[in-house]
Amino acid sequence: MESLGHRPLISHRPAAPRHGPIDAESLVYRKVARRLIPSLFLLYLVAFIDRVNVGFAKLQMSGDLGLSDEVYGVGAGIFFLGYFLFEVPSNLILHRVGAKRWIARILLLWGLISMSMVWVDSAFSFYLLRFLLGVGEAGFFPGVILYLTYWFPARSMAKTTAIFMTAMAVAGVVGGPVSGSIMAGLDGWLALRGWQWLFLLEGAPAVALGFAAYVFHDDGPAQAAWLDGSERQLLLHRLRADQAGREGSHGSLRQAVGSARVWLLALIYFCLVLGLYGVSFWLPQIVNDLKQGGLVATGLLSALPYLLAAPAMVAVARHSDLRHERRWHIVGSAAAGGAGLVVLVMARGLPVLSILALGVATSGIMAALAIFWSLPTAFLHGRAAAGGIALINCVGNLGGYVGPVILGWVRQHTGAVDVGLYGLACALGLAALLVLVTGKDGVNHPHDVNMPENPG
Repeated sequence: MESLGHRPLISHRPAAPRHGPIDAESLVYRKVARRLIPSLFLLYLVAFIDRVNVGFAKLQMSGDLGLSDEVYGVGAGIFFLGYFLFEVPSNLILHRVGAKRWIARILLLWGLISMSMVWVDSAFSFYLLRFLLGVGEAGFFPGVILYLTYWFPARSMAKTTAIFMTAMAVAGVVGGPVSGSIMAGLDGWLALRGWQWLFLLEGAPAVALGFAAYVFHDDGPAQAAWLDGSERQLLLHRLRADQAGREGSHGSLRQAVGSARVWLLALIYFCLVLGLYGVSFWLPQIVNDLKQGGLVATGLLSALPYLLAAPAMVAVARHSDLRHERRWHIVGSAAAGGAGLVVLVMARGLPVLSILALGVATSGIMAALAIFWSLPTAFLHGRAAAGGIALINCVGNLGGYVGPVILGWVRQHTGAVDVGLYGLACALGLAALLVLVTGKDGVNHPHDVNMPENPG
């Protein structure tokens, strides 16, 4: 990415009114959003499906291979150990070589590894390939968050990130029915079981999109041929102004690693991710235990919580941007997620209430995660952003290992996941409490930097 600090590009001008006709600056940001967000959304949609489709595969694979619930929990979560080890180096390389090359490389590698899950035949091979999948995908999510900071100001990051992250919810809406249909419809075709077809067919899109991402994306505004000269100048100027206006801004990797605030955010993210993947990896099994039908019915019912989560994420994030407030939006969302898990346990034997409680839990967790990333991006920039965002994400994603393992162990030894769900609810409550001690939001207000109200 071209440096943002060399020469003045355009002069300051009075801030655009908050209401009335859309000004030229807002139109530029909308142009950027229309170009980038749909493609990044699609990439994350495929990534999240590849990451969690093992939850559906378990419904057949565990019986075929003799994998216990505890083994499944470890295998599902071990993905995040590989992710953890290679996250920070991956993001630093992205910052150095450019987003388009590195994101394309990530897509190609994780797609091929995901497809190779067809050859799992033991607990060892299950663990190995899940670990390698984490290595292959390491750097994708924090890389995209970093990439968005190359284009959008901090005060718009909640809404921008939320729209991108609704791919998680849409992946659940699409992935559930599709996964159930693949496993039921192709089981036995060409001597492959349904779960093997699942990995083959859902891993292939990442390979194709790897080539497409290289062609379609640019490293930053300076390289975007689809912007005219004045549009590129405006974006680069606004990014410099946004960077200069950040309170307590960190620009070096050493500052990021040594920041107590960064480590506090990593702990908060750990608690949120523990809830996210504890639920996501076990949701098909939880729904299947309601005994409302076969694989297709389980897939359809598993989509409902995510169907509720998608609009909730965007609505909460939009309100956060409009109010220029982050912490209380995260606190309320995390608390709602924890309350949903408690109700889920209490609703045992009541399918409708159980699905509704799963919907509230999923919506709360995902809304909190979407707004969360507006906190670190408000005070990290440059190499500190590359390393700090990756550090928060990799440490936090260890919760993706702990959550599934806890639920697997609990179900293995008690026959249900109730105690584990209570534990996840407590973790979400802890996240809410910790958010309250993070200090100021670090969100620029309209009088701080001349930025459009709704760039996306």
